Amino acid sequence: MRRDGLRGELMAKKDVKPFLLRIDPTVLAAVQQWAEAELRSVNGQIEYILRQALAKRGVKLPEMKADEPPASDDNPA
Repeated sequence: MRRDGLRGELMAKKDVKPFLLRIDPTVLAAVQQWAEAELRSVNGQIEYILRQALAKRGVKLPEMKADEPPASDDNPA
């Protein structure tokens, strides 16, 4: 893990781009429940959903390594 120079937060090893998301509170609550059920952070769950949608459209992305957890802003170590 490395420290982010701007805020001093711990960041996951993979490079990620912060992205502000405006979302309906009802949709967010549903995603939070889904994430909890699958033992993911909300950020990880949103990335999972987006990757599924892209795959369904035929967009090929690099596979995530098994030892590389999705980046999460929800649970800093």
